[in-house]
Order: sequence, then C-alpha cells, then structure tokens
Amino acid sequence: MHKIFMIFIGSLFIACGIDFFIMPIKALDGGFIGLALIGNYLFKAKPGIILISLSLPVFMYVWMKARGMFFYSLFGLVFLSYLVDLFEPYEPLGRLVHEHPFAAAMAGGLLIGIGFGILLRNDTSAGGIDLLAKLLAARLKLNVGVLILIMDAIVVGIGGLIFSLDTFFLSVATVTTGGLATSLYTSKFFDY
Repeated sequence: MHKIFMIFIGSLFIACGIDFFIMPIKALDGGFIGLALIGNYLFKAKPGIILISLSLPVFMYVWMKARGMFFYSLFGLVFLSYLVDLFEPYEPLGRLVHEHPFAAAMAGGLLIGIGFGILLRNDTSAGGIDLLAKLLAARLKLNVGVLILIMDAIVVGIGGLIFSLDTFFLSVATVTTGGLATSLYTSKFFDY
C-alpha cells in the first residue's frame, strides 16, 4: 500500500509540474510526456490519453520481458495520465507563469524531477521512455541516464523545430532542471 501511495504522490508532482507550469507556456518535457504535449499543442488532444497510447507497446514488451516491473509501472501510468487530464483546464498561477516563463519552466522541471525521483526511489516508473530506457540500457550497454538524455533531446529538438526557439529553450530549461532534481532526489547523499 505504501508503494501505491508513493506512486500517486510522484504522479501528482509530475502532473502539477506539467499542467500548472509547462503547458501554460507551451514548453515540453522529454520522452513520451513531451510527445503527448506536442500532440496536445497541435491537435488539442488529451495528453493523458496520448501518453497511455504511446506507452501501450512498451507495456506489452515489459509484460513479456520483465513482469515484476509491469504492475507498479502500470499504476504510475494510469495515475499520471488521469491527473494530467484532470488538471489540464486549470491555471492556478495564471499570469505569474506567463510573465516569468523561464522561472515557470524551471519550477515545472523541478516538480517533474521530484515526481520521477519519488517513483525511482520506490523502484517504479510512470511507463514511457524511462521504462523503455531501463529495459534497453542493459541490452545496448549504455547508461540508462544517457539513454534517457538522448531520447529527451530528440523530443525537445523536434518540439523546437515544430514550434519555436522559445519552446526549445524553455523545454531545455525544463528537462535540465528536471534531470538535476531527479538526480539529487535519488542520489545516495540524500538517503534517509
């Protein structure tokens, strides 16, 4: 029960970072979340639904190769997708976020990074690219962090090409802050 509660808390942090800070300024995160946001910005599609759709093939692969990771990661995906779509219409910080987009990108990245850190400290994920990278890293003989960074860079680069230079730089700020927050949160130095 503790693990499921922590998955919910991590998903809540990620959803708040996405909906309250990243989406209002049209920035991106990396991975499947970034692809879901691109789909939302272009087609007004629900990002949670896109996230689930993109993650289904990964979950089928996980079911066949690493069933121990399947169930808790599925909870993470469902909680995160639901919360992202639930919070999407709300902008509680409204004007403040729009007036300070770089600070908003960093705040969103911080919340997202802490959320992923909570998930990783509890040996789970919210599906998506981080789960895929975790499975592929051993096969490709690459560090999982490097693999995630490469995948995130591709998504942010695509977003920068599709939208604008502002989107690109705000997204770089988001991903960088999120990556640092996740690294700090999961480092041995902060064990308790």
